Amino acid sequence: MRHGKIKQENRTGEDMPVKEIYELMVELLEQGESFVLATIFSSAGSAPRTAGAYMLLRADGSSAGTVGGGLLEAQVQRMAPHLFEQKKSLVMHFSLTGQDASVLEMICGGEVDVLADYIDAANESYLQIFKELLAAMKNHRKAWQVLTLPDEAGEFGGTQRCLVKAQDPTVQGWGIAAVGGAGCAEFPEALVQEVMAQPEVSGTQYPVVVTLKGKRLLVEPAVHFGAVYLMGGGHISQKLAPLVRMIGFETIVVDDRPDYVSAERFPTADQRVLVESFDQALTKFKLDDASFIVIVTRGHLHDKTVLAQALRSPAAYIGMIGSLRKRDLIYEELEGEGFAREHFQRVHAPIGLRVGAESPEEIAIAIAGELIQVRSKRK
Repeated sequence: MRHGKIKQENRTGEDMPVKEIYELMVELLEQGESFVLATIFSSAGSAPRTAGAYMLLRADGSSAGTVGGGLLEAQVQRMAPHLFEQKKSLVMHFSLTGQDASVLEMICGGEVDVLADYIDAANESYLQIFKELLAAMKNHRKAWQVLTLPDEAGEFGGTQRCLVKAQDPTVQGWGIAAVGGAGCAEFPEALVQEVMAQPEVSGTQYPVVVTLKGKRLLVEPAVHFGAVYLMGGGHISQKLAPLVRMIGFETIVVDDRPDYVSAERFPTADQRVLVESFDQALTKFKLDDASFIVIVTRGHLHDKTVLAQALRSPAAYIGMIGSLRKRDLIYEELEGEGFAREHFQRVHAPIGLRVGAESPEEIAIAIAGELIQVRSKRK
């Protein structure tokens, strides 16, 4: 995602992965450009988007991302020029059941709170905080930002932001890394410690509002929605790769044929990995419980080889393409190599939701749906 491309293309109303929004924010701040970041930080009922939806608005009127579309989004855009001019921020509350619903022509029936925060490029701490959060997302490390919010909706001077990072990804410890350019004056460590001790904070993938000691605070985690390993770069992976990226997964394509991991074939993939063979292909990666393995190689033997490696990993999801007959044959062979029958309970095979998919496009959609289903149960 490059600055020049965004400048020419208004992506309002188009959903973007959180990581791409952060990449764009870092890029703009590095070039000295301020912007307004709109965030849904609270939602209830049948709101158009859940908490954690972002839209970035620029001074030239262009934008990227979405907070739900329609006139709700138009209201945020309408206020942006004023926020740029005054260098102010704004909290907006929308009730989609009463008068707001009528005015906004939205009958979802929910409640939505939106923070439209002016991000001043002159404040170097913003760049530091966003770069740290982006790095945490990419490296699967735990980090959060804690923001001050006004007590009620309306215009205010802007948020103070505190970056909180886990000291080590394998432990629960954390430490204050940076605060809005003013040391820790606005965020005494005792307060941050109390915030991080709240049960709703530690396990969430979405923004959480916490009220402590008279302060209303918004806690936003650096979210890594999981990594999908497409084992095999054939037709199904080619159709699936843009889908999984669209729904927030990091996308890694693996094959032993150069043409099948090319940038031309997989322009949206985060990584394209050429291996000598599939024999030890998964050992090249640090797999964890946010890893999703999709086995779609070009043959029975390769599928079996990859499945054996996947079963030895802590992956959250293992899916293998093929018929029931092929699946049972592979299971039988792996049992002969020492795997127990209960090991195969982890495997989604045949892969994908049962929707009668036949074409590569349909199969890709069915697999993407199953990935969403499994990921949602992990929250």
